[in-house]
Amino acid sequence: MNIYDFSVERPDGSKLELKDLKDKVILIVNTATGCGFTPHYEPMQKMYDRYHNKGFEIIDIPCNQFAGQAPGTDKEIHEFCTLNYNTKFPQMKKSEVNGDNALDLYKFLKKEKGFTGLGKGPEAEGMAEFLEGIDKDYAKNDDIKWNFTKFVIDRQGHVVKRFEPTIPMEKVEKFVASLL
Repeated sequence: MNIYDFSVERPDGSKLELKDLKDKVILIVNTATGCGFTPHYEPMQKMYDRYHNKGFEIIDIPCNQFAGQAPGTDKEIHEFCTLNYNTKFPQMKKSEVNGDNALDLYKFLKKEKGFTGLGKGPEAEGMAEFLEGIDKDYAKNDDIKWNFTKFVIDRQGHVVKRFEPTIPMEKVEKFVASLL
């Protein structure tokens, strides 16, 4: 099984077949419109503008599992993103990334690249303290910890990196650029 065995549902009910993205570098990210990390949309769109013609794609999967920070409909979420961040990359149907109803794609992503830490610095320390208040054992499982967790897929369809939302977007971009 690999990334190309999966599809993701668009808001209109049609499917995005990941096999149609063969030979592209893909960033898959769970997003929310009311999160402290929502400004990640801006550097993600800049990356998309810079690298899309070189074979880069972003798959945006809104998720309301983290403090209810994506409460709107798919249409409302899309309007928010296009109006506030001028996003042009594909946005999928709002879905779950953890638990019994998690997308099969996310079950696969987490199995391929588990949780290895939040990084360093004040933002990472703050997130660790927050997560510990929710679940003392958060670091011992591979669940998605929060909105804007990013998975990078190489041109051969391998899940090569997981970036927690506390990792600076500059590091994400540098890694993605190294694959193009």
